[in-house]
Amino acid sequence: MVIARNNVRILGHGRQSVVFAHGYGCDQEVWQLLTPAFLADYRVVLFDHVGSGGSDLSAYNPERYSSLHAYAEDVLDVCEASCGDAPIFIGHSVGAIIGALAAARQPGYFARLVMLTPSPCYLNDGDYPGGFSRQDIEDLLGLLDRNRLSWARLMAETIMGNPDRPDLAEDLAERFCRTDPVVARQFARVTFLSDHRAVLPAVSTETLVLQCAHDAIAPDAVGAYVQAHLPRGHLVRLKASGHCPHLSAPLETAAAIRSWLADNHFSRARA
Repeated sequence: MVIARNNVRILGHGRQSVVFAHGYGCDQEVWQLLTPAFLADYRVVLFDHVGSGGSDLSAYNPERYSSLHAYAEDVLDVCEASCGDAPIFIGHSVGAIIGALAAARQPGYFARLVMLTPSPCYLNDGDYPGGFSRQDIEDLLGLLDRNRLSWARLMAETIMGNPDRPDLAEDLAERFCRTDPVVARQFARVTFLSDHRAVLPAVSTETLVLQCAHDAIAPDAVGAYVQAHLPRGHLVRLKASGHCPHLSAPLETAAAIRSWLADNHFSRARA
């Protein structure tokens, strides 16, 4: 049931499973440039959040998916159904926060976490620089309600942050438009209006935070905040610009992840 519900696919070789969780408005295909770097040594587990990609749309219940906690439960279901030993979890954007919620729900379940451009709260709050005012978010959500195509184009350009490579934004906008409109509207509200800063101290898993330069969605200060509030957080700043380095700079992103995993395993072996 879980395999079909979340359109789970398993690729690659190796005993260690790596689970990839996509961000808002995308599906598992968004990882296609990054996963080749892992297929030879890892068992790669890909899936779609319910309502996205090839997932079972009939499983989408607006009441259940009114918070990210339901998505975190799904992640644990996917891992139980498709992974052996404790998996490594790699999540992008809201997918990273979903992974943090899952890790806090079952401490010690994951071997390692990789949070790619995470943001636990997009709203500015006192000294916390989330990046957006409440009005900014309401305006974006209002545009999504009124004109989904215009919203997709605007958000894709903002998220990608590589104006010299317009093809990246065009591809992302197309991905946004493939998501069911009912799901897209609710998932956007759940993503951009939630505040999960309080869960970070409860994530005991060794975690890598990857931060990009000139990220308009999750600014540098947010990456630093996430790392500082994780008990075992490590921050690596990439040269890549924008919010989606797995699309704009997959080689640099893969190298940073693999290097950290290798160093981390070496450190544990010597401990």
